[in-house]
Amino acid sequence: MNYWTKSAMALAMAVGVASPLAAGEITVYSALEEEEIAAYVAAAEAAMPDVEINVLRLSTGKLGARILAEADNPQHDLIWGWAVTAMMDPQVLDLLEPYKAAGSEALANQFRDANDRWFAATGYLGAFCVNTARLEKKGLPMPTSWADLQNPAFKGEVLMPDPNSSGTGYLHVNAVLQTKGENAGWELLKSVDPNMAQYTSSGSKPCKAARAGEYTVGISLAFTAMKSIEDGYPLAMVFPKGGVGYELEASGLMASSDNKADAQRFLDWTLSAEALELYGQYKALITVPGVETSAAAAEAGLPSDIRRILFPVDFVKSANRQSKVKAEWKDRFGR
Repeated sequence: MNYWTKSAMALAMAVGVASPLAAGEITVYSALEEEEIAAYVAAAEAAMPDVEINVLRLSTGKLGARILAEADNPQHDLIWGWAVTAMMDPQVLDLLEPYKAAGSEALANQFRDANDRWFAATGYLGAFCVNTARLEKKGLPMPTSWADLQNPAFKGEVLMPDPNSSGTGYLHVNAVLQTKGENAGWELLKSVDPNMAQYTSSGSKPCKAARAGEYTVGISLAFTAMKSIEDGYPLAMVFPKGGVGYELEASGLMASSDNKADAQRFLDWTLSAEALELYGQYKALITVPGVETSAAAAEAGLPSDIRRILFPVDFVKSANRQSKVKAEWKDRFGR
């Protein structure tokens, strides 16, 4: 598999070691976090010991670029846990083969494609990761909204993902534009930009940098914030007032796959009771009815009913305009 990057190969070796009895092999492209992938694949391989699972993990934007670059000769069997706004690209949808995964009928219509080309069992929420120790040391007020980040006192103290490379970055930008309206949204982002220390290619990096005390605020993911709090970092998870942006993590079968039977088995597994139990340990947003999040998530500040903090994202609109939004963001704020 000479198309793997060094880091991706290392991850694949860590989470996709073949069983001596392996009779099949699938290649999976994913934008899920590495710690999730390791846990999920270990469980999936135990459930399917005759299948070797190789995973290439890239950020949302980089994964999309790779999928499109390989469109004439796809190197993977399925897409797993990728932003639905990216999956809705017509060029990507044309690469997918309809498959009704076992258990997908339990998903509400907004969490699966009408033609069964993708489904989304999980999603991720945007959140501010605030280092409370650094906040106190610098005498800064606790930010509760994007508007609070306009305060000049936060200059150089805020980190955010670049929406052109990170699905998390696009999630946040899209939420601001949809909640505030196009003109007011861009003006708000413009007013916060002078306080940005940098824009990262990773959605989780801003939170990890904030928890390490390098910055005060990391605009990032609720999952990373919850995990950081559970691990004892001096961090507060803040859901910005006005509505929290979120994204669905979609999965689908490649029409070009040479091992569709095993790829379908894996997709079925992602909706199994075992997989759903694991999601409860990692996810703030699970679309399958009846699945509860972890006690650690509640302790970190995740509401029992997250619907009350979510902005009603229009995913069709998000998908249709993402190229335009990303291009405009790059023109305005690219560094």
